[in-house]
Amino acid sequence: MKRSGPVLVHNRDSDEAGWRNRILQGHCVSQMERLPAGSVDAIFADPPYNLQLGGDLMRPDHSKVDAVDDAWDQFESFQAYDAFTRAWLTAARRVLKPNGTIWVIGSYHNIFRVGASLQDLGYWILNDIVWRKTNPMPNFRGKRFQNAHETLIWASRDQDAKSYTFNYDALKASNDDVQMRSDWLFPICSGGERLKDEDGIKAHPTQKPEALLARIILASTKPGDVVLDPFFGTGTTGAVAKRLGRDFVGIEREDDYVRIAQERIDAIEPLAGDDLKMAGGKRAEPRVPFASLVEAGLVAPGTELTDSKRRYRARVRADGTIAVGDDAASIHRIGARVQGLDACNGWTFWHVKQGQKLMPIDELRQLARQRMSLAIGA
Repeated sequence: MKRSGPVLVHNRDSDEAGWRNRILQGHCVSQMERLPAGSVDAIFADPPYNLQLGGDLMRPDHSKVDAVDDAWDQFESFQAYDAFTRAWLTAARRVLKPNGTIWVIGSYHNIFRVGASLQDLGYWILNDIVWRKTNPMPNFRGKRFQNAHETLIWASRDQDAKSYTFNYDALKASNDDVQMRSDWLFPICSGGERLKDEDGIKAHPTQKPEALLARIILASTKPGDVVLDPFFGTGTTGAVAKRLGRDFVGIEREDDYVRIAQERIDAIEPLAGDDLKMAGGKRAEPRVPFASLVEAGLVAPGTELTDSKRRYRARVRADGTIAVGDDAASIHRIGARVQGLDACNGWTFWHVKQGQKLMPIDELRQLARQRMSLAIGA
């Protein structure tokens, strides 16, 4: 395909900064070097796999397999590929926010070399994900196992990044309330989703399914976050990001891919705001210490707390501790001590009298959270 020099391709949804929601045409390294440092929340990278194909691949009926034989996937040596990998990963790390994460997908040809470079450059690997394909290409020569998966590496910018986005509760809720595993089952891109030219030929040999990108984006970003794809291709990352209320930045060298990606993204309608809300569990809620309930007047000093069976009693102190006799500590420690246990969830163990009934103090904590949310929104 014809290549051109670096060009900024405009998107009607682009921002004033000149790079959000745009496709930047040119080499991935030079274009990333033009972006502000610490400016993107997540990166999805589908780099060249360096497949090392030795001649044409034929089916048993002697027809040629439509394999990846484009120039952009070919490197003269492993050393050249490693140098390229280190260059783009270095540029990517500069533009990633301190709490940002990167996803890199590959096959057995390249993913182990990419993983080593990630670690050498200071990234911290969080997970490897196996994308198991429901409809993989057969092994026509019958001399190896059928290659039915690809591997994704998910990494934070460095080892000390503790506040990266991981929407654990939303993923669990979408997985029938079962913790999301690291083996994902999706079909390869086919049917109406597969982009083709006027002659029915694939527009891109390694187009990724939108379902795969949707899970990645929903797992590791929030609405309004910026997702960078330095190997944009036909724009799957941008299309999914736009639909899910995220901003994108795409980098692509090839004229045809840029044109196809822009047309594809322009046709996308973003989801409504309410449809983009993420499910959250207790870990996503603001922390409310017991002392806050005392300070807010929801529990007065001197109030008696008891367990649900009224076996144990404690009194609330003004500093937010509770006491049994002269023994005063947190609601959790006192709850554990009276039961002779090592640990206790004081929020569910201790109750306060409301009329003739007992109410867990956790309900008062929820009321405090609601007041905090109203105050923030005011």
